[in-house]
Amino acid sequence: MATDARCNTGNSATESPLACDLTAISASDRPRYNELRRMVGAAVIGKRDLPDGLAIQIDTFRIALSQLAEWISFERKCCPFFEFRIDLAAESGPVWLSLTGRAGVKEFVSAAFAG
Repeated sequence: MATDARCNTGNSATESPLACDLTAISASDRPRYNELRRMVGAAVIGKRDLPDGLAIQIDTFRIALSQLAEWISFERKCCPFFEFRIDLAAESGPVWLSLTGRAGVKEFVSAAFAG
């Protein structure tokens, strides 16, 4: 199984390792996934640390909510250890995507969204 070696600390038989399983997204879906990943990266306009992860503020003029949800559907395949939450403020206020999880996820996601 191909993995991203940023962190590989799965600690039980029931937990997946903290590493992206690059084989989880089919070759035919990979171009769309890569396009969405670039769009998400370009749409990040703010970040805040959470106790167990990271919240990123999303500019919905750069990526539609439907595209964000599509990216999450791919990301859940390759990184099943993430918990995702989208917070939509009233009156077209800010949109925040939280990526959280068990021990080690905060460091993993912080590295992924560094910069």
